[in-house]
Amino acid sequence: MILKNSKILITGGTGSFGKEFVKMTLKKFNPKKIIIFSRDEIKQWDMALEYQGKKNIQFAIGDVRDKSSLLDALNGVDYVVHAAATKIVPTAELNPFECIKTNVLGSINVIEACIEKNIKKVISLSTDKASNPINLYGASKLAADKLFLANDFKKKNSKTIFSVVRYGNVMGSRGSVIPFFYECFQNKKPITVTDKNMTRFMLTLQEAVELVWKAFDIGKGGEIFIKKCPSIKIIDLAKIISGSSKIKIVGIRPGEKMHEQLIGEADAQYTVESNNYYTVYSPHHFLNKSFLNKNKKNLVDSNFIYTSENNKKWMNEIFVKNWIKNNYK
Repeated sequence: MILKNSKILITGGTGSFGKEFVKMTLKKFNPKKIIIFSRDEIKQWDMALEYQGKKNIQFAIGDVRDKSSLLDALNGVDYVVHAAATKIVPTAELNPFECIKTNVLGSINVIEACIEKNIKKVISLSTDKASNPINLYGASKLAADKLFLANDFKKKNSKTIFSVVRYGNVMGSRGSVIPFFYECFQNKKPITVTDKNMTRFMLTLQEAVELVWKAFDIGKGGEIFIKKCPSIKIIDLAKIISGSSKIKIVGIRPGEKMHEQLIGEADAQYTVESNNYYTVYSPHHFLNKSFLNKNKKNLVDSNFIYTSENNKKWMNEIFVKNWIKNNYK
């Protein structure tokens, strides 16, 4: 696998995904170095205490909004994971300039800095909210996705490969619904659910990391990799966590969808299905007749939509109970 004997930088590396990526990648590939690039010195300090004595772990204070700090940190780097983002929907709505600076302008900085430093491959993390977005967070991530997809074809003199991975809710990640529900349960407060019919895609942090590994392994540039993952009704998730605690229906919030979407109908004509994942290619790929002929038999139907509501795969209650037992002891 290409990550062995390599030097990797991850932006936003002190977040939930970053921590899991570092732990799993160290164990599986033991790379020469992993650089955790982020702007929060307290989170870096806390994370550094976990890796005392590890010579292949390095921390770099910086912000994706500042291209110069990226350029400094990228010296000698082979591969980049771009996980830094403003992620909380209400925060983005209330601070739109800040959201755009990080998610869009920050992505431009990552792309340009990686090209200048001749990085081999860059994988950017996306979200289901980027598909048919109705809030600023989703719209900003869609813009970032488009930047990473298009850039592979605009920079003809660049050998840097840019790909994207997109997934739904990550179980247990900071700011997600499971920690919120569990905190309510622990504090004997009513668990609030916006709507009894609401559904979401779910996957574990480990699966999210493995999808990034997959993208590094097979990514050719200009594609979005989407893992086939199960859905769950939020009310069912609340019932599993709450036990006999009270559940309160509070109504859908501004900028929130009833059901999330990973692939929309507009992308169906560019989407190829494999056993465990979908790949949404940039339209530029389909200008190549040999590419089209090679993938034609695996194209999804022209009216295909992949939403958490119409999903064929649903999360097992026993799996959720065991996951909570193992992660909230």
